[in-house]
Parts: sequence; structure tokens; C-alpha cells
Amino acid sequence: MKTKIYSLFLALSVVPVFSQVGINTSTPSATLDVNGTIKVRDIPLTPALPGYEILALNTGSSQIAKVDPQLLYSSTVNTSVYAAKKTTGINLLSLGLFPAGFRAVNFVASERSVGSAALFSDTDNTYIIPSDGVYNVAFSFRYGSGLQAAILTNTPGIGIFRNRAGVGTLLDSRSFSGLTIPLLLSLTISESSINSMYSFEAGDKISFGLTGSSALDIGLLGASVGSFYVYKVSN
Repeated sequence: MKTKIYSLFLALSVVPVFSQVGINTSTPSATLDVNGTIKVRDIPLTPALPGYEILALNTGSSQIAKVDPQLLYSSTVNTSVYAAKKTTGINLLSLGLFPAGFRAVNFVASERSVGSAALFSDTDNTYIIPSDGVYNVAFSFRYGSGLQAAILTNTPGIGIFRNRAGVGTLLDSRSFSGLTIPLLLSLTISESSINSMYSFEAGDKISFGLTGSSALDIGLLGASVGSFYVYKVSN
């Protein structure tokens, strides 16, 4: 009997020593080390994530760790998204980098409807590209009432301008179109938009403005409306 009791004590004293269990491995490196596939036949579906944690696999160590669902949500937020609209106080700004006839609309950060104010500079009225990649950029502008009795001299329209480390480039432009009504008058349809994708580098500054501005009546800017949005779509 004494021999059996001693054997039991010996067995119990050994249990804490072997705290790691291996399946298909004689050298476990975790409390439970499974060298093979795992099958779970019944997994209940949760209707919401609060109160739950997600399991993630470390492809380097093959260990599984808990992940807060908020981390996954935060990683999907597009921090480059920015949109703004200007309906009053529109002025056209001129810089030495701008090509002839181009003048930028004086958007300011307080006019944003979406996005972080840190993405926009009120100093030179530009959106600042936060990281290298391909961006979707859209700009629309209605000059005055949108329909003017005018001759389309100097092909006025809208444009998107990039300043990269002091080197200026007019990326895109659209001219206002004309409409002639026989025996009546010629009209300028002074409303246009641009929506396309462009490759940018971190630190590029983007301006939105009007081309052929010398043909425009500055007095009509008070009734004008301009808006733009930018967001990154790919690296």
C-alpha cells in the first residue's frame, strides 16, 4: 500500500513539470502545440463583435493570438479621404508655379465636409498627399449661374494642378463648352467637372482652379460653387 501511495505522490509531483503538451511533436513550444490541422465541427455565430476577440495566426511562429476587433476596423479606415465645398467668398489665387491662365480657387480647411484638417493647407490652399499611391480625384465648378452669354475666348474651364517639390504640373483640365442658339446668341455652359485617377507621391500639393481665367468676369464669382474630393485607392 505504501508503495502505491508513494507512486501516486510521485505522479502528482511530476504533472506541473510537463506543462506543455504536443500533438504530432515531441518538442512542444507552447502549452498546446499541434503539429497538424485542426477541425472544429460546430462554431456558434455571434450577431455582433463587442465583447468578442478575434484569433489571428502569426505566420512566422505559427502561434495564435487574440486581436481586438477595433484594430481590424481601424486598419481599414482610409485616412486620405477628404472632401470640401465652397459656395461663398470665392476668389482666384495666382502663384508663380501656375501655368498661364490658371488660378486656384481659395478653398480652406474649414470648408471640408469629410476628412482631417491636417490634409489641407490654408497657407497655399492645397490638399497635401499623405502617402505614395494612386488617388481618385474629382473637381467640379459652376461659374456664376452656370450659363453665360459670352464668347469662349482663351477656352476657360477648370483644372487640377500638382506642386511636387517646387515643380508645377497641370495634371488635367476641362474647358467650359459652348452653345449657339441660331439667330439669338452664343452661350457658355460654364459648369464642368473632372473625375479621374492619378499617381502621387507623399508631400505633393494639389490645387483646384480655373483655366483661361483672363476671359472670366471676376464679378460672377460671388454666385459660383466649387467642390472637390480626394481619396487613395491603391499603393
